[in-house]
Amino acid sequence: MADERPRTISRRRLLQSAGAAGAAAAAGTVGLSASPEVASAARAEQSSGAETPRVTYEYLTADEAELLEAIADRLIPSDEHGPGAREARAVAYIDRALGGALAGSHDAYRLGLAAFDRYCRASRGAPFLELPRRDQISALVDVEIGAATGAAAGFTGSSAAFFSMVRGHVLQGTFGDPYYGGNADFVGWDLLGYPGVRTRVTSADQGRLEAGELEPNHRSAYDWDMFNKASARVSRAEAKHGD
Repeated sequence: MADERPRTISRRRLLQSAGAAGAAAAAGTVGLSASPEVASAARAEQSSGAETPRVTYEYLTADEAELLEAIADRLIPSDEHGPGAREARAVAYIDRALGGALAGSHDAYRLGLAAFDRYCRASRGAPFLELPRRDQISALVDVEIGAATGAAAGFTGSSAAFFSMVRGHVLQGTFGDPYYGGNADFVGWDLLGYPGVRTRVTSADQGRLEAGELEPNHRSAYDWDMFNKASARVSRAEAKHGD
């Protein structure tokens, strides 16, 4: 008899693939530009120790953001190993990026999230947010392997392409430099054991790093003047009145 247990999306596999990507993002190579003023405010909010206020999204609707938050939470959940994508505010990163470097993906998110919701309703009788965990995971696996097909879904192209896009951006938002709006309180770097950008490493530091004993400095790469801060419009109002 075929095994009817749902396949799971491996957190270990996600974290392994995020190792190199996370380190690259930490060096500021994710590609999203944010204004220094907005980024500084975000970092101050993250380090204040106060309860994080509800995020206001500019490019995702409230329903899209809620669905994307739930998907991100299933991809990198909070568990015994530490916080996940929701705590890292990965979706806040994606929303900000949709006003900049990821602007070309806006329609892909709008159409893809709507198609995913339709697929869940048609194949499992309820929207993703109302499904039990087992069905949520199996629905995401369908999308991951390109099996979420049919007129009811209506994905533009393969559902696997949509999953790959979301997964990649959730990884960026969880493990990238907090300057870009995600990795709140450096939870992603702590999860990877990444100690943070350093402009000088002594031999003693290298030894502690190799032994896993180097304390994280919890500093953005852009806390150093040697890293250039790129400026970009991050709000609709600014985008309408620019150069």
